[in-house]
Amino acid sequence: MARVLIIDDSPTDMQAISGMLKKHGHECTFANDGMKGVASAREAHPDVILMDIVMPELNGYQATRRLTQDKDTAHIPVIIISSKTQETDRVWGMRQGARAYICKPINEEELARTIAELAPPH
Repeated sequence: MARVLIIDDSPTDMQAISGMLKKHGHECTFANDGMKGVASAREAHPDVILMDIVMPELNGYQATRRLTQDKDTAHIPVIIISSKTQETDRVWGMRQGARAYICKPINEEELARTIAELAPPH
């Protein structure tokens, strides 16, 4: 079981992702924009972060960069989950420090496998 912080401005996507993760025994917390997500990660230190890209205030690229460059959160793997499917989007996300990039619609097995690889059970 991993503690997963889902940062996404879509309540529908948050519900769908958390439903998938709960089936696999993961515990989910939520933030609905990049600023709140960065603050939540600093406070709660989740095992892994699922990051949307297109959000108000601070987008997913900016939030990922902040988290991966902060010594208090740099160890937390960030998985970008986005509807932006171009290779340039994926490359840019990885350059910001993301450890994986998954395109929407989400494949549940791919998501579960990626979390298992990046946030092994305690």
